[in-house]
Amino acid sequence: MRKYLIVGGVAGGATAAARLRRLDEKAEIILVERGGDISFANCGLPYYVGGTIEERDNLLVMNPLGFNKLFNVDVRIFSEVVSVDPLKKTVQIRKGAEQYEERYDVLLLSPGAKPVRPRIPGIEHNKIVTLRNVPDADLLHKLGREYPKGKAVVVGGGFVGIESAENIKKLGLDVTVVEAAPHILAPFDTDMVKLLENELTNNGVNLILGDGVKEFHHEFDGSIKVELSSGKILSADFVVLSIGVQPDTAFLKESGIALNDWGYIIVNEYMQTNYQDIYAVGDAVQTFNSLTGENATLALAGPANRQGRLAADNMVGSSKKYRGVVGSSILKVFDLTGAATGMNERILQQRGWKYGRDYRFTITFPADHASYYPGAKPITLKVLFSLEDGKVLGAQAIGAKGVDKRLDVIASVIRFDGTIHDLIDLELAYAPPYSSAKDPVNMAGYYGENILQGLTDPLLPIELPEELDKGAVLIDVRSPGMFKEGHIKEAINIPAPKLRSELEKLDKNRPIIVSCRVGINGYYMERMMKQQGFNARNLMGGFSYAKWFALEFEE
Repeated sequence: MRKYLIVGGVAGGATAAARLRRLDEKAEIILVERGGDISFANCGLPYYVGGTIEERDNLLVMNPLGFNKLFNVDVRIFSEVVSVDPLKKTVQIRKGAEQYEERYDVLLLSPGAKPVRPRIPGIEHNKIVTLRNVPDADLLHKLGREYPKGKAVVVGGGFVGIESAENIKKLGLDVTVVEAAPHILAPFDTDMVKLLENELTNNGVNLILGDGVKEFHHEFDGSIKVELSSGKILSADFVVLSIGVQPDTAFLKESGIALNDWGYIIVNEYMQTNYQDIYAVGDAVQTFNSLTGENATLALAGPANRQGRLAADNMVGSSKKYRGVVGSSILKVFDLTGAATGMNERILQQRGWKYGRDYRFTITFPADHASYYPGAKPITLKVLFSLEDGKVLGAQAIGAKGVDKRLDVIASVIRFDGTIHDLIDLELAYAPPYSSAKDPVNMAGYYGENILQGLTDPLLPIELPEELDKGAVLIDVRSPGMFKEGHIKEAINIPAPKLRSELEKLDKNRPIIVSCRVGINGYYMERMMKQQGFNARNLMGGFSYAKWFALEFEE
């Protein structure tokens, strides 16, 4: 009878334990968990804090007793593995004042990650909290209700930070998010993330960007003064720290198990460490990016679940290979949903890719379903692709509805090394309440293929001022009414239906930039003018996209 020992529960460890039992009824399986909960919905914690999830017990996917009865797993809670000896195949376990040794045949490490708490003066305070587990959520749930009209500062603009800010704001508190980077939510490009930043500020969340925390000052009344690097002082009844996570692997440093420079456990494609009988999964492992093959870490429940199942299969004798991470994520920001998958422009440029030489992207503003069916809402969809082979590199989408299924489709295409052309060929479910005959994913494919074929050469709004300085003419082909409501300062208004009849008035020796509302009519007019001998380009995303940039406008 084989003896499997699992360090850590939740997505990776608990999944592996349940899979091991399904594969080997006779095995001895021990799951050691430092806390009291072996399987809980950590992604649901902010929504419990805000009251959307009303019952605390709904966060608990499986309690230790139920897990033991269902899967016959020896669950040892409030027990911490403090060291591993791969040569003796033993671990040291501490529970309270007791410490003992446990042997294993095969070991699975799923220790997870812990919140980063940098050495900022004053950070050790009982009202400067993190949100990583159920006890954290209990504390934040309590604090949010102790100060119904109070002030909260969220340090860090990542996913958990933004979700925490929204849910605390819904309790009626004054909320400020402090982010040291120029923008929140790193998976999104600068152009796209502005939509989510605007949604936060429109709902009363204060955003301070490009500024970090210098010191926390403890006040006599129990409040906290947050001093920023800029010298600005914020008052808070409590603070939520959400500035990232680090692998919880200090207990492995003397074990001989290979770790990278940041403490992540190095595994091969079988989720195996440098010891044959030791596997590792979850937030504490270094795997690889399936697009680039480069090393990658990703603290998400989905990958941890898949890794746990795969590792369990290999622990009983299979040889299944992990296919790496794409990096798909999604979050709710008040009435909007933001989702991202694959690589963004920032990552591409860090790898030496240049826009226009190595990659391009499409920006489209489709409705989530047929526009003639009531309730249609716009989606902003950005898809990045390689100019060499059309391979889809990444995508981001923001909107009120229909964002998740579009990003899921594109994430699937990326997983299977798909191209812009594959987006065109996808046969997606259609009925007016759900989509259009040409789904937004298909439309992004059409646009990308047009770029690859040279049918269009869209100009980015940030490139427009230089082109105008060189003598280009900007023609806005929207209706006079829309033009009057607002337009780019240098634009000439010639509505699309009239442009053909006005061509003889235009100089073919000057470049023409065509702009419409979202880029569709601009593309039609670009094609018409090119075939009439004009040097014409369409303004990417039209006036809707141009408004996001620091251009001069007139009303």
